[in-house]
Amino acid sequence: MHHPYELYAGLRYTRAKRRNHFISFISLASMLGIAIGVTALITVLSVMNGFERELRARILGMASHATISAFRGGLENWSGVAAQAAQNPQIVGLAPYIEGEGMVKVGGELSGTLLRGILPDEERKVSDIGAHITAGSLESLQPGAFNIVLGYELATALGATIGDRIDLMIPQASVTPAGVLPRFRRFTVTGIFRIGMYEFDRGLVLVHLADAQALLRMGETVTGVRLKLRDLFDAPRVARELAAELPGLYYVNDWTRSHANFFRAVRTEKMVMFIILSLIVGVAAFNIVSTLVMVVQDKQADIAILRTLGATPRSIMAIFMVQGSIIGFVGTLLGVAGGIALALNVESLVPLLERLTGQQFLSPDVYYISDLPSELEASDVVRIAALSLALGLLSTLYPAWRASRVQPAEALRYE
Repeated sequence: MHHPYELYAGLRYTRAKRRNHFISFISLASMLGIAIGVTALITVLSVMNGFERELRARILGMASHATISAFRGGLENWSGVAAQAAQNPQIVGLAPYIEGEGMVKVGGELSGTLLRGILPDEERKVSDIGAHITAGSLESLQPGAFNIVLGYELATALGATIGDRIDLMIPQASVTPAGVLPRFRRFTVTGIFRIGMYEFDRGLVLVHLADAQALLRMGETVTGVRLKLRDLFDAPRVARELAAELPGLYYVNDWTRSHANFFRAVRTEKMVMFIILSLIVGVAAFNIVSTLVMVVQDKQADIAILRTLGATPRSIMAIFMVQGSIIGFVGTLLGVAGGIALALNVESLVPLLERLTGQQFLSPDVYYISDLPSELEASDVVRIAALSLALGLLSTLYPAWRASRVQPAEALRYE
């Protein structure tokens, strides 16, 4: 007796069998529409979160959280710079590197590539390349041996395997009695890596740091020092600290600037997808409006009787708001359950669909990531559920207001 009767009346209207089955059908369609929209929103945002996570992990697994390079030319005394940078407590790994552009040639096959000179033991401290070697080994890169490690896609395009000899040419010329010739060196393939990201698998080759110095005639200098941090999101702050603390002129860069376009694009796509898919929930919410308008029309006699018994317009309005909100609540609840279940299992469902259809949805030569990752975040679920409940509640306001305006004498005139 202490609970508001509006709640009981609204629940009774929702449970009661209506004479008009079309109204029941519209209510069910509205509920399912909200559920489908919420499910789609949760699933798509979880996939976008997964893409951002995988993109960040794969890029930073081969790139670096931050780099230190000379303001002009090559970096001399890199070990001294590394020792000074290592004093920062956020830095957990450092490694020198050399970067340049080149072309690799095997028989009649030719391909442009990014050349990176590394020290294998030090490289493991700043990247995950060692965990992605599918053939050979990273330790085969020894100074003076002129061995090379290729990306999987590049090796496939060239038809190169372990033990093959390939020519590596760089855009620097050598003057010889025969004229000006491009500088090149023959290397032996001793390793193949596969990151799962086409940009690296197709366009990167690794050689020993000393071999890169000899090929590029850099002497004892390097391009820079790569850094790995405890928390990659602290990279901008650490980069500013290093730029202020290191003596001399150095250029300190971090991943948020060098790869900003990738992550900005993902965030923009996530926001656009949220707006577009929210329209599905909005359309379903508008169906609640039409449902309640028809219910109000169907229940005019009941409304009039309640008014004659002393119900206020505010109470009548509350009854129909309860009824419409229940539709939105149940639809949201079903959508949240379906979205969570789908988001948690999408990584296993997509390979199953690919096997059934015989087609690969994300081709590795088109997309940066060839699988469909998913990362469910509680904040996204809460935000989507709140949006759906808010739209469901707002959609009840006009029909409920119409119900509160019913005049008992007019409604009962022909009863």
